[in-house]
Amino acid sequence: MTRPRAPRSDSTATPRPPQPAEAPAIAILDCGGQYTKVIDRRVRELAVRSEIYPLDVDPAELEGVQALILSGGPESVHADSALPYDPGIFAPGRPVLGICYGMQLLSHHFGGTVEPGESAEYGVETIHLERPSPLFEGLDAAQVVLMSHGDAVAQPPPGFEVVARSAQHVAAIADASRALYGVQFHPEVDLTQHGMRMLENFVRAAGIPQTYVLEDRIEASVRTIRERVGTGNVVVLVSGGVDSAVTAALLLRALPAEQVYAVHVDHGLMRKDESRLVARSLRAMGLDHLRVVDASDAFFDETATIDGEVLGPLPALADPEDRRRFIGHRFLDVLNRELDALGLDPETTFVAQGTLRPDLIESGNPDVSATAHTIKTHHNDVSRIREARARGLIVETNADWHKDEIRRVAVSLGLPEAVAQRQPFPGPGLGLRVMAYDGGERVPDDLDARIAAHLAGVPELGAEVPDVRTVPIRTVGVQGDHRSYRFLTVLGGVRPDPDDPHRLGRIGRAIPNRFRDVNRVVLALDPERDVRVLEPRVAGLDRPAVALVREIDAIVRDRLDDLPLSQVLSVLLPVGVEARWSVAIRTFITNDYMTGRHAELGADVPIARAVELERELRERFDEIDLVLYDITSKPPATVEWM
Repeated sequence: MTRPRAPRSDSTATPRPPQPAEAPAIAILDCGGQYTKVIDRRVRELAVRSEIYPLDVDPAELEGVQALILSGGPESVHADSALPYDPGIFAPGRPVLGICYGMQLLSHHFGGTVEPGESAEYGVETIHLERPSPLFEGLDAAQVVLMSHGDAVAQPPPGFEVVARSAQHVAAIADASRALYGVQFHPEVDLTQHGMRMLENFVRAAGIPQTYVLEDRIEASVRTIRERVGTGNVVVLVSGGVDSAVTAALLLRALPAEQVYAVHVDHGLMRKDESRLVARSLRAMGLDHLRVVDASDAFFDETATIDGEVLGPLPALADPEDRRRFIGHRFLDVLNRELDALGLDPETTFVAQGTLRPDLIESGNPDVSATAHTIKTHHNDVSRIREARARGLIVETNADWHKDEIRRVAVSLGLPEAVAQRQPFPGPGLGLRVMAYDGGERVPDDLDARIAAHLAGVPELGAEVPDVRTVPIRTVGVQGDHRSYRFLTVLGGVRPDPDDPHRLGRIGRAIPNRFRDVNRVVLALDPERDVRVLEPRVAGLDRPAVALVREIDAIVRDRLDDLPLSQVLSVLLPVGVEARWSVAIRTFITNDYMTGRHAELGADVPIARAVELERELRERFDEIDLVLYDITSKPPATVEWM
């Protein structure tokens, strides 16, 4: 029941970790999931040594490994593209935990049945335990977990019991006599409320002592910088965010200040007054060689040749990947001009950037996973960066860390609180906050009627059925570890219920789970506006649109600044009742940014505050027709819309 082993090459295989003198206690086998590295991090937080291996690892390399964890992944166990593996990895007596795709693989291998589900599950769900299991020891019978799957286990293998179910599918299986466990959800992410307890229960069921202590990450990073850079020069690209600020601080700790240069590129896509504030905070850190470059013309007026293709200028680009690739490459063009002005050789000067592990995972970087799908290309992982990385010229101090870890490192380095806790802002900036429509997309004629009928037939979604309008504006999402690029559904005629603040979230999950044309759902904050007559107009990214979203963004962040939100952003989209722009407010609550949820109206965001903000934006900006509120979690949507 295994697929034949495919030939492996150095260019496509997941790099094997350095072979330690002592085998790790747990081997995490990478099935191509977005959260594989998160599993590794969580296990190490439990004081257990772990390493990541490709799924098709030679079983001989696992000698001495006490237990396995199989990660999630984007494939189906029945597909021609299903990942090959050696059945010898399932050594008798070795405990195994299969997560999402890993559970399906475990079931498939041992003789169970895996089938496509009638309804997918993307987002937070409640599962119910049907019988005791070591995996759920000490936990209540109802557990809130993060689901992200299409296929599901229909029949567990011989010897396995169904331990838990969601409303739709088998959620957990176990053969406790062999310490084999599978969960359809993701215990490693924050949205699974007691996921760490479940992972710790697996560690204990596997009989693994929790004695592993990580070395000091800051000092390890300093040593790596000194070994890599030596007496050379390094230029760090600084946005002002915590990621690049930590990189700059680590460089200054590791090297003499005269070796460290910094470049902040203002591409005309920064937030209001951002470049001025960034320059002030970076100079206060001791970055004496800081250059602030106004390069907006290079982005808005010039083209770029990328992998043999001419792209740009920026206003001509609607596709999210084209925008991301273009902006990433233009950053490097501007950087090379600055290096020339500084008298530094681009062929020998090191370039440092604040790349995080999630950036590389979402970009589908083959050095992180040979099988993870590209969700969105980050500007710090475009092809020219990968080429420079292969030549050893890229310094990435944060590439093994996640956002919450970076914030702790920032505090340890003594960075100001305003920098350490600054909300994320992507390198492409406001270039990702203006949607485009070219007039070519069409939504299936009967889609809205089918969505409305579905909402009316699900009692837990409430008796009040929203007005529905799906518009031909596509946004980026992540569903079942796949990238999705699907339509946006707008709901109207609904007032948030302070007595049931979770209802909107349930609707925001129900629509993408049922309808594969949709991956994001928003609510019109004014229930009196008839969203059914919304129409798109041909428009896209240009300087006036950026100026508009910049002003709106500043107001929205200011009005919601006192709330405990991880991120707040505003998105301009070319739809309206009177053929004008509408703006969507995206709030997000998370720790690791790999998963998260919207801030719920009536719980996280006062309803009166949202109503007041909606009124202010419509009164201040004649160009704005509707104010919308994103009610979609990650998954199925990403944090950004593009």
